[in-house]
Amino acid sequence: MSDIFPTFDKLLERKERETLLKQKGIVIWMTGRPASGKTTLAVGLEKALHEMGHLCYVLDGDNVRTGINNDLHFSQGDRKENIRRIAEVSKLFVRCGVITINSFVSPSEKLRTLAKSIIGQHDFKLVYVNTSIEVCEKRDTKGLYAKARRGEIKNFTGINDPFEEPVSPDLEIKTDQHSFEENLQALVEFVLPKIRL
Repeated sequence: MSDIFPTFDKLLERKERETLLKQKGIVIWMTGRPASGKTTLAVGLEKALHEMGHLCYVLDGDNVRTGINNDLHFSQGDRKENIRRIAEVSKLFVRCGVITINSFVSPSEKLRTLAKSIIGQHDFKLVYVNTSIEVCEKRDTKGLYAKARRGEIKNFTGINDPFEEPVSPDLEIKTDQHSFEENLQALVEFVLPKIRL
């Protein structure tokens, strides 16, 4: 048997996976207030890159909090654990050569720094989806801001809890100043050079 099958004593190297996919793995970490447009842009970026032949995956609150993080709530400790788990999963994706597009409020510099430290400085690109709270409230189809203002939701970022603007994001997108198409184009142009082998 040993003459037929090679010895499987180590995992494939990241470079081998990236060569197969013809792309570099990277995490595009999109931060911003609730209803700022993060997920809409993340999905748009995924579709645009997919059409160019790239393997991508979007992680956001909907697919993370209903699965791997369904035991977490919105206390400070749970928020930290939420980001820690997301960052660990993202690191695994990146090592497989997958372009991972993360859409999370991640409201503090401390949480974003935690994610970056887990994923790695060179594999982590922070995109700040900068939208005023007034515009976010108008866009909020789920009515979360209104519920938070009525006291029905505790620890809601922007109302009960603060949102710290990133000090030095790799890219800032102002969704209330440019069209979706313009913002998506800027995002695609930012990402493409970073995923080329």
